[in-house]
Amino acid sequence: MVMKKNKIIFLSLLLLSGLQAIAQPFSLPKLNYAYNALEPSIDAATMEIHHSKHHQAYVTNLNKALVGTKSENTSLEDLLLTAGRRSETVRNNAGGHYNHSLFWEILAPASASKPSAELLKAIEASFTSLDSLKKLMNQAATTRFGSGWAWLIVTPDQKLVVCSTANQDNPIMDISKDRGIPIIGIDVWEHAYYLKYQNKRGDYLGAIWNVLDWNAVSKKYTEALKSPLLKVIEKDSWQALKDFHMVMGQTFHPAEEGNMAPIRARSQELQDKAIALKNSKIPASFDTPEIRKAIDDLVKGATEINKLNTKKTKDAILKEKLIKLHDTFHIIQGLCSSH
Repeated sequence: MVMKKNKIIFLSLLLLSGLQAIAQPFSLPKLNYAYNALEPSIDAATMEIHHSKHHQAYVTNLNKALVGTKSENTSLEDLLLTAGRRSETVRNNAGGHYNHSLFWEILAPASASKPSAELLKAIEASFTSLDSLKKLMNQAATTRFGSGWAWLIVTPDQKLVVCSTANQDNPIMDISKDRGIPIIGIDVWEHAYYLKYQNKRGDYLGAIWNVLDWNAVSKKYTEALKSPLLKVIEKDSWQALKDFHMVMGQTFHPAEEGNMAPIRARSQELQDKAIALKNSKIPASFDTPEIRKAIDDLVKGATEINKLNTKKTKDAILKEKLIKLHDTFHIIQGLCSSH
């Protein structure tokens, strides 16, 4: 009887641990160095608190916010790409987890590491020199009011850009002005430096370059150039396409269910968004004759639907034209995805 009871307890614990594993998709990354390895630039106490307390809190809170929701199996990358449509809790904690994970990866005990030849060439092309880049990064970090980050990113057109974001936002997010893949991120929250540097953010920024691992940054640069995420960000930054997509979805899907009221009320808006898409700047990777033709067809189709609607054409005819327009839009989506 005791053995049977123990077996039940064991199986219950096993099931519980399995459920916890499923419910905890994100975890605190291990450091490749000891907490005191970055001294004197970053002290051990700051590193331990920053990693084991602050970063752990972002991971814990992110998992809590996602468990039991439709997004609990969503990748961190997708959470960032759709940050503008997420709750403030998910946005802040997903950003906090990503940003700090990158930060730990590009730090290392003081060494003589240098940018790779490929990265140095790109830095000199964009900023004249490595020293100029450091000055720009420090300026971005110094002028960031309150908490936030300074970044060196690879943009969708494969250029290097220095920028900054507030709080735990980052350039992958759809709410960011400057979009791209970060290869350097400098944390300028006070918890990153206050124990050692107090209010002297500038001293902290001067010291951070002593422990920046250029080998890791160079690797991230090479990976970013080849990453499919660049194209995703490029497409996601095409606001006119997103605007049309929103109206298309909000009118087409109800029509599928027999509800023609949305397209009846918004046919002019659909036409206006199609024209705005045609007049928008097409991202370089997607500026092809095929996509331009599909956009022209989109404008013609949306214009026809709006004219038919003003003439109070029967629902069946309007729905048929809307389905055709939806198919045309998916040609554009498909062409964008294949580039």
